[in-house]
Amino acid sequence: MEPLSDDFEENVDRFIVEGINTGCVWGLEGPDGWALCDSEKRDDTDVMPLWSSRELAAVHCVEEWHDYQPLPIALAELLEDWLPGMHEDVILVGINWNQDMEGEEWEPLDLLAEFEQELS
Repeated sequence: MEPLSDDFEENVDRFIVEGINTGCVWGLEGPDGWALCDSEKRDDTDVMPLWSSRELAAVHCVEEWHDYQPLPIALAELLEDWLPGMHEDVILVGINWNQDMEGEEWEPLDLLAEFEQELS
C-alpha cells in the first residue's frame, strides 16, 4: 500500500479515484458510533474522517480510537445517503487524512459534486 502524499489535494484525488475503483470508502466505527473529531477550520463543527482503503483507515485505530475498527461504506450509499445527510447535520468530511490526522476538510456536497464530475 502506497502511503499518503504530503500534498493534501493529491490525497483527495486518490480518495475519489480509489473510491470509484473499489466501490467503497472506509470510516471508523466504535462503541459509540462513527469516529468524529473537531474541525480545524470551523468552531463547533464535527468532521468525519474517511479513507480510500482499509489500511489507511486502520492506522488511526490507536489512542482514543483504539476500540474502533475500519468499516466499508458503499460508494452508492455514500453518494446517495451519507453526504446529503452529513450536509444536513453540518458535518464536514475529512478526506484521506495522514497519520498525523492532517488533511482536507470538505463540505459534503462539494465532495459529492467532485465524485459526480469524475463519474460522468
